[in-house]
Amino acid sequence: MAESVAGYRYETRLNVLHQPLEVIDEKALADACEYRWFNQTLCQVNSSVVRMAVIEGEYHWHRHTEDDEFFYVVEGRLLIDLEGRTVELAPRQGFVVPRAAMHRTRAPERTVILMVENAGIVPTGN
Repeated sequence: MAESVAGYRYETRLNVLHQPLEVIDEKALADACEYRWFNQTLCQVNSSVVRMAVIEGEYHWHRHTEDDEFFYVVEGRLLIDLEGRTVELAPRQGFVVPRAAMHRTRAPERTVILMVENAGIVPTGN
């Protein structure tokens, strides 16, 4: 699902790319990515999904009223703006944004992240 928020194009793919017992090659997928803001669901684990994103730039401010969101940096640098502070994550660092917290993500350089969230979450917020 390609969408545009405030004129910025996001390539968001909610289809589950891999089934159980399949090897997931996150690096190959990230290396092949040509988008500045790309999000792909890699697999489902129980009622959660693991998503990979390749990002550069900033996302819009939003919240998920019913869902926590976990971010893990594989490469690059991720900034998570919250009301009143900004958290900076380097490779191999993670952070949970709790449900209902207003936030936005930013990447000053090409950054690859993994996210774990409920399968039914709306990535753009609600």
